[in-house]
Parts: sequence; structure tokens; C-alpha cells
Amino acid sequence: MNGIRTITLDLDDTLWAIHPVIHRAESRLYEWLGENYPRITGMFERGDIREIRKRVAKTHANMSHDLTFLRRVVLTEIATAAGYADFLVDEAFAVFDEVRNDIEMFPEARPALQALRKRYVLIAVTNGNADLARIGIDDLFDGHVNAAKAGAAKPDRPIFDVAVKAGGASAAETLHVGDHPLYDVHGAREAGLRTVWVNRNGDEWPEDYAPADAEVAHVGELETLLGHD
Repeated sequence: MNGIRTITLDLDDTLWAIHPVIHRAESRLYEWLGENYPRITGMFERGDIREIRKRVAKTHANMSHDLTFLRRVVLTEIATAAGYADFLVDEAFAVFDEVRNDIEMFPEARPALQALRKRYVLIAVTNGNADLARIGIDDLFDGHVNAAKAGAAKPDRPIFDVAVKAGGASAAETLHVGDHPLYDVHGAREAGLRTVWVNRNGDEWPEDYAPADAEVAHVGELETLLGHD
């Protein structure tokens, strides 16, 4: 795979497993709400809050790319419904955010990124709200683009355009690496980037989309894939 100057990398489920992290973060937040605003947990089960979040996402479709905004709206809504006019939404979100950024990278991820950064510009690209400094991986990247900053989420083209610009190379000289066939591979290809699918579970490629330029089981295989161009 010749001519690559910049690598853009997805974070969630590419560098670490995100679902256990979100589960822990939401559990801790719900526990905190019960301790500090018990009428909220008395009125809403966790499943109720998830349904409210779906509705809020539809109501604020123009902001669906900003996950922080959506969570804050949900928190404010359930607090208001429970009669808490003095609800501290910043404090509540901080409880969630602290756990959300307490992640454990896949074992091959850090060594792989350290090696790749010697040869390429590395840009993190995510729909989520991971804080690279708090996680302790900001040293591995030359830039960080998220959906909130870009004003659009993967697979839409604008977030990839922002990432390409941040990397300083052309789209054709930029390789996007990620786990999601639609959000990562299809979206990046439509924006003119080259693509690698990270397929940790040995899944079958969905017939809905043209396959990636290459496939790896994890990011630790990228160095071998890219060779010495």
C-alpha cells in the first residue's frame, strides 16, 4: 500500500472496547444520581433514560453528531421532570465523563501507534467524546477530530474532510483505519480516503458495501501491511 502519508484512526472498538466502558459510565452516573438526586432514580429506571435519549436524539436531529450535547439534554430533562430546578448538569456529566475516559487499550495498540507515528502523521477520528489527554494517549497522535468539532459524524464526508486537512496530505494519501464497515470504511472511501477494516472478531464483510482496501485483525498488523513505503 504505497503513497500513504497520513493515517486517520477510529478510537472506540478499534483501539479499545467501548461497550463495557459506556456501561460502567452509565452505571456510575445512575448510582450518583440516586445518591444526590434520588427523585430522578425514583422516577426513571435506566431503561427509561435510554428511551428518553432516543427521543432526544430524534428531536435534536441537527445535533445528533454531538453526543455530549445529547447526554446533557437528557440529564437536564429528567432532572426537571423530577422537580430539581437547581440540578447541576455539569457536575453530573463530569461523573459520566470520568469513567467514560477510564479505558484499557487493546494490548497491541500503543506499541503499534508508537511505531507508526515514526513514519506517518496520525490523526484520531471519532464520533465519540473521548478525551485523549485524560486517557493518556495524546502523545500518540498529531491531531484529534471528533464529530462535535467537525459538525458532522462518520460516515458523513465533512468529518473526513476535516481529518484530511488536519493530516496535511491529500485524501488519496490518507489511510483511514477503523472497525465499522459503514461509519469507517464506506464513509472514508466516499470521501476519497483509502481504507483498512479492523476485524477483531472475524466477521463476514456485509454485502451492502464494497470491501476495504485491506483487512487486519488488529492495529498491530498495520506495520506489516504498510511495508516500508
